[in-house]
Amino acid sequence: MATDTRTFATTDTSASSGRLANVGLWVLQAIAAAMFLMAGTMKLIGNPEMVQLFGAIGIGQWFRYLTGTIEVVGAILLLVPGAAVFGAVPLALTMVGAIIAHLFVVGGNPAVPIVLLAITSTVAWARWRSR
Repeated sequence: MATDTRTFATTDTSASSGRLANVGLWVLQAIAAAMFLMAGTMKLIGNPEMVQLFGAIGIGQWFRYLTGTIEVVGAILLLVPGAAVFGAVPLALTMVGAIIAHLFVVGGNPAVPIVLLAITSTVAWARWRSR
């Protein structure tokens, strides 16, 4: 009988930890989605700072539209339960590009893209494992 109680306690603790991890993951997804939605929208509407930034990158303004589209679509996908991994992966790759651009092209502090890379990589890994 004691074995049954211990089994239930372990199962209950595991389930509780799993629920807590899932809630934490959803919080990260919501934060990332808000940040990417804001940044992507600024790129798509032609915010002067974004136009200048992508001018400094030197590839062309089409790249601003592409990046903004990836960010907005990725942000939306982060909030769709079955599609979060499909938003997180391209966003993580976009943040790798942002980090490289900050370090080697435009300068500035790459802290925000690094944090967003960590978040989107975590979401991609966790959501992929739970499939």
